[in-house]
Amino acid sequence: MSSLLHITNGDNFTDRLKTLNLKGDIITWREMLCEGKTLTNVGSESFWKTRFEFLHKNYKVSKSWFVEKTLKEYRSLCNHKQQDEIVLWFEYDLFCQINMLAVLSWLKTHRKYAQISLVCSGNEDETDHLYGLNELTDEQLLTLYKNKVELAQDDIEFADYVWQLYCSDNPIRLENLTDFEQYQFPYLSEVLHAQLRRFPTIKNGLNEMENNILRQAMERKPENKKIFMDILLQNQGVLGFGDTQYERAIGRLKPLFMSFNPVKLSKKGREILAGKTSYYSYIRENDVYLGGALKYNFLFNTDNNKILKL
Repeated sequence: MSSLLHITNGDNFTDRLKTLNLKGDIITWREMLCEGKTLTNVGSESFWKTRFEFLHKNYKVSKSWFVEKTLKEYRSLCNHKQQDEIVLWFEYDLFCQINMLAVLSWLKTHRKYAQISLVCSGNEDETDHLYGLNELTDEQLLTLYKNKVELAQDDIEFADYVWQLYCSDNPIRLENLTDFEQYQFPYLSEVLHAQLRRFPTIKNGLNEMENNILRQAMERKPENKKIFMDILLQNQGVLGFGDTQYERAIGRLKPLFMSFNPVKLSKKGREILAGKTSYYSYIRENDVYLGGALKYNFLFNTDNNKILKL
């Protein structure tokens, strides 16, 4: 085994990384911890049981798929005990950053003496565009790798602390986090603000992502659902979600649409978007978690960007 281990944010990038011929073994972190309940003790039996239950119920993930894709890769990570250098490859978005926090929390406990570095893509040029790893050229990736950030113990402790807060039952504690500039995670502050905006708003009971789905439908008037999906994926800010997550979100909002071919909001959908009425009581579910917190036990006040507990 090499003394160097790379941990990547997903299969697509793992395939790409292999083409760069860097030294070291590669492990893929196959999870989406930005969705569903999470527990602080990453990698424990209760952690994986909770994750499987969520993925099975909401995404029809079979036990055999979960064992083959997620648990086998995790066990492979556990078996890589000799590496004294570990490089994490993650991106600027919420999907990636939450996974990154979990991995760092695990490493803090299980790889105390390894040197941990971070390669994180995002701001790569003078434009406002934030880049995913796969959007970069080989040359850009190699430059990022050369300039990888070695994380100090304080950085790892902070990442673990943020993970504990993410898994707690009260997101107000996340809201009170400060001092981000003291640590080497340039995208984390914005991501955690985006996390808070995933709770339903006081205005109409929908969160920012759900309101954006209605807004894009109303303003862009897509001709069909495929075009609509492309618009949503390109206009989602720092969430970094994929088709399957948007399919699920649109499914929850289906009663607010008249049709998807072309995409048209119903009268109720237009009223809710305008804030004339609330959809909270219709969309509310008692077992939807964002990290460790129940989504519908809190409201987000868009006027002062504060979370309220119900």
